[in-house]
Amino acid sequence: MKLKVLVLFLLIVGIASFAAQAQATAEAAVDAFVKAEMERKKIPGLSVAVIKNGKPLVVKGYGLANIEHNVPVKPETIFQSGSVGKQFTAFAIMLLVDEGKIGLDDKISKYLGEVPESWANVTVRHLLTHTGGFTDYSRGFDFRKDYTEDDLLKIIKETPLAFAPGEKWQYSNFGYVTLGIIIRKVTGKFYGDFLAERVFKPLGMTTARVISESDIVLNRAAGYVRRNGEVKNQEWVSPVLNTTADGALYFSVLDMIRWEEALAGRKLLSKAAYDHMWTPVKLNDGREQRYGFGWALRHVNGFKVIEHGGAWQGFKSFIARYPDRGLTVIALANSENANPARLGNGIAEAVDPAVKPKPMKDPEPERTAGFRKVIEDILAGKPDEKRFSPRLYRAVSDPNDRLIAYLKTIGPILKFELLERNDIGEAVLYKYAVEFESMNVIVEIGEDKKGIIGYLELQPE
Repeated sequence: MKLKVLVLFLLIVGIASFAAQAQATAEAAVDAFVKAEMERKKIPGLSVAVIKNGKPLVVKGYGLANIEHNVPVKPETIFQSGSVGKQFTAFAIMLLVDEGKIGLDDKISKYLGEVPESWANVTVRHLLTHTGGFTDYSRGFDFRKDYTEDDLLKIIKETPLAFAPGEKWQYSNFGYVTLGIIIRKVTGKFYGDFLAERVFKPLGMTTARVISESDIVLNRAAGYVRRNGEVKNQEWVSPVLNTTADGALYFSVLDMIRWEEALAGRKLLSKAAYDHMWTPVKLNDGREQRYGFGWALRHVNGFKVIEHGGAWQGFKSFIARYPDRGLTVIALANSENANPARLGNGIAEAVDPAVKPKPMKDPEPERTAGFRKVIEDILAGKPDEKRFSPRLYRAVSDPNDRLIAYLKTIGPILKFELLERNDIGEAVLYKYAVEFESMNVIVEIGEDKKGIIGYLELQPE
């Protein structure tokens, strides 16, 4: 009997030791990646949570939450959500769908009353999936004006649809602002109060809330931007624009761990509601768009990825869920210079190499060859202006760009292999593994249907 007890004790000790070693290894890998990325992108502060098989593996703060007061980032540090907040708006809508108070295929006019004629066939589902033809804040929109909710709805109604409902996919903050208004119309409550009552409190998300710059918010981080290479405080916007349902929340990684627990356990909502949220939308012609309700959807190496990023007022956020691997990564940064997808996916790859993209069969080798030439032309100092958006051309033709100058020193391109290809509305995002003579680089290229490159990111591995 004593021998059995001893063996069991040793087994428990061994398992505990193995778990501690695995955690230490994961933390070291995350530390190395995060510190390199923070240095590369000049990020003041970052909060990270890695959840593996339902248990927090790494929960850690890096750098400074507030530069002026030299306050370090902690797991308790509060960041702004940006568009990661959209999944909470979608969740609130689905609570009301489960209760029979909203129908996914109901026309939004049912809840909003009189609407423009072009909105006649716009449904709740269209708004959730960015397929309603709604656009976004115009170039002339005044972010310092304190609009009422009715003012915002009037502006949205006066903005022409970009396409017929269900015809295309186009990311739209206006669509989610409208969903927040629908929540108030149906419940009689501000969507933030509805979330506090029906989501945050039940899930134990004790510090999650709608943004308020006037309230005392303990552990609140400052958001930063870079102007001419110098770190500056975020720019001020009117208070109402920090209350809209397109992504205006405060939360910490501790709150987001509770959120992940709810998602993994499929709490509060029906199974059907979760299935809806994580199913790619189909357009009118049957084409599938890899977006659900407040979530972007894709696969990497055959594994499902459910993710979303956010950006607002000097903050960047990202959550990436790899349900097939039992892995979730949350990254919150207080710098507009951060690349949230790079942070989230890079941390995931550091912890679980199985989710690092592997070269895929290239369906467009001629396009790949063209992109390779684009990069070679940039490094040769001869980018073709016709291939780029005006903004991006100014960047790639800048002889003082440090990254491009550095890449010129690591030798010629030896390999250029496709890792991922994702349709994103009217554009396609390509990810390549590029082998130079002395190091490897991940290159992301976003190209629209006219062949214009509007996005380019080079990430040394």
